[in-house]
Amino acid sequence: MDRWKGRVALVTGASVGIGAAIAKSLVQHGMKVVGCARNLQQIENLAAECVSSGFSGTLFPYKCDLSIEDEVLSMFSWIKVQHQGIDVCINNAGLALPEPLLSGKTSGWKNMMDVNVIGLSVCVREAYQSMKERNIDDGHIININSMSGHRVVNNTDIHFYTASKYAVTALTEGLRQELREAKTHIRATCISPGLVETEFAYRLFSQNQEKAEATYKSIKCLQADDIANAVVYVLSAPPHVQIGDVQMRPVEQLT
Repeated sequence: MDRWKGRVALVTGASVGIGAAIAKSLVQHGMKVVGCARNLQQIENLAAECVSSGFSGTLFPYKCDLSIEDEVLSMFSWIKVQHQGIDVCINNAGLALPEPLLSGKTSGWKNMMDVNVIGLSVCVREAYQSMKERNIDDGHIININSMSGHRVVNNTDIHFYTASKYAVTALTEGLRQELREAKTHIRATCISPGLVETEFAYRLFSQNQEKAEATYKSIKCLQADDIANAVVYVLSAPPHVQIGDVQMRPVEQLT
């Protein structure tokens, strides 16, 4: 990770869970990290924690709703002014809403697509343009996907969410191909975790907290730090190594 010290990373959805763990880890490794989310206070608390821990990097909190393109574009403009641009983009932000295909609300479907697919794609485009205009040829774009982007589980609550994650799988491979056609050495990677013990299930089952708790008690889940460690592993690979997709499950997870 030495070659990334002092360089700039963007981590979306950095206020809690996986995003917070990734942002903290990169700061610990000496990077300048712009952490964005809708909840600014939680990122500010994390930034203070990084300072008190004596980490060599810095976390810069930024309030942004990824479902609103103008806010995303404003964020990239701010990054350009404050930090010249970004070298690493980690698209972690995402959400799942219990909206089945046969009875779900269109607004919920659109919300998932706006964040999980469109917001991610806007960040990918702007990150690449930021790297290109500064002649950064060793940048890295990492999409935090899900095992739901690789198989369909018989659970009506997450079928539409699953479709959005299949899109991330396709977008990441498409990105890799376009980067090759552009004759750049910028890398694209997908990290696809199985069940991770975060706030995810509590948000998905906000009307049934017992169901959320049962989800995490059923097996020994992955932890957010496990995903952060995977990000460090991917970034630590030699520049000539393209890690396409990291699939990781709890040992006890069946599907």
